[in-house]
Amino acid sequence: MARCVIVSACPVSSALAEQLRADDFIIACDAGYKNCVQLGRKPNIVVGDFDSAPCPAQEDDDIVVLPHVKDDTDTEYAAKLAVEKGFMEVLLLGALGGRRMEHTLANLCTGLGLEEKGIRATLLDEQSRVTYVLPGEKRTYPKERYFYISVFPMEGRAEGVCERGSFYELTDAVLTAGYPLGVSNEYAEGSSEMTISTRKGALVVVETVAD
Repeated sequence: MARCVIVSACPVSSALAEQLRADDFIIACDAGYKNCVQLGRKPNIVVGDFDSAPCPAQEDDDIVVLPHVKDDTDTEYAAKLAVEKGFMEVLLLGALGGRRMEHTLANLCTGLGLEEKGIRATLLDEQSRVTYVLPGEKRTYPKERYFYISVFPMEGRAEGVCERGSFYELTDAVLTAGYPLGVSNEYAEGSSEMTISTRKGALVVVETVAD
């Protein structure tokens, strides 16, 4: 099945266009429709309360105007729309960085919510890729363009955390929100992949290119 790409309003460069597939279904969130121009793609749907950008001209049913007073962020609404449409993979662009730190944190929560529904979620910018490891799951990270791998307990505490193929290996470790033990790990010498698992508590994994 095609992938859903949610494009939010944090700045993006045209370099991210190479991450898009021809059959991606694109949902732009509020001012994220301007990022679609930067990426050279027309969104299938635009959603938002349009408090950060004027509402674009409507064509058929491709605009969903949300109320200003609501529980969902625009990106969260787009994620729920992706779930309703049956997508099993979601890529979030324009969801990291920018002037509003709280939006980045909210988008990390949205990604975890998708994972908990069985939908593979990835947040991507020019320097980093963010994914998740859920309790009882083991994920493999091949050595590609990313140099550092950082692991944080998304739910405040994670137990039974293991990392293999890394310079600093972990075995049945406990990670807590109060101490960043899992930050800035690297691949071990000669290692072509790293595996990360957790017994209890979800992890957020941040891959970052070298400086």
